[in-house]
Amino acid sequence: MQVRSWFGKLLIYTLLVLLAVVASFPFYWMFVLATHDRSTIFTYPPPLLPGSATAANYQRLLQAVPFWRNAWNSVYTATLATVTTLFFCSLAGFSFAMYEFRFKQFLFSVLVATMMVPGLLGIIPYYLIMQWLGWINQPRALYVPGMASAMGIFLMRQYAASAIPTDLLDAGRIDGLSEFGLYRRIGLPLMKPALGALAIITFIGQWNNFLGALVVLKQREAYTLPIALRSLQGLISTDWGALMLGTAISVLPLIVVFWLGSTRIIEGLTAGAIKG
Repeated sequence: MQVRSWFGKLLIYTLLVLLAVVASFPFYWMFVLATHDRSTIFTYPPPLLPGSATAANYQRLLQAVPFWRNAWNSVYTATLATVTTLFFCSLAGFSFAMYEFRFKQFLFSVLVATMMVPGLLGIIPYYLIMQWLGWINQPRALYVPGMASAMGIFLMRQYAASAIPTDLLDAGRIDGLSEFGLYRRIGLPLMKPALGALAIITFIGQWNNFLGALVVLKQREAYTLPIALRSLQGLISTDWGALMLGTAISVLPLIVVFWLGSTRIIEGLTAGAIKG
């Protein structure tokens, strides 16, 4: 029995290692291609080891687009989107979970129903509203509309309902806390795992936001990284070395964020599914 158990574990770990290698190979190859120029990228067999064209690719990348300006735009919009989403979604989720008020179930049902509507259906109204507000080419057009996302409110509500005892709120009221004080001093500390999961999901989603940025950003200086990198693809020729280098640089923050918070994502999502 011990031999079978040992063999089974070895088989599972071997399979997991193989799957990890397969999943990570595209990232490895992207970083390799970022060190080669366009003349060697399409050679056969394809290059699998780093080259020596990183500096040349970097120079051509900066000549083609204002890369670091676009990178700052991505950092700015992703950070503000994350902070505002955490505040409004946690506040709404805490309210749905901890309070009873008129039309509560109806409002929550409408909120959940909006999650089933494809985002593409709102692209034209989204553009018209942003144009009416005068927010074309403005970063706020990317993070303001998503401040209170349905998915974020649903996640925070599910987690708050399972993690915050109502008796604890009653004790806080006896101690003289206001309703907002209950949210700030009791709700937020207990919702940290869900807040961490939502923060990572929101940051990565906003960093990779291509369609929304494509609709409202028209000037190169206002581009975020997905749009800036897409502009490197020409109709006739594409500098794939510079494109791969820019893509590799833009992916690095996502890898770091996900690596630091992967356990937080699992903890937040699984704990929020305990109680409906």
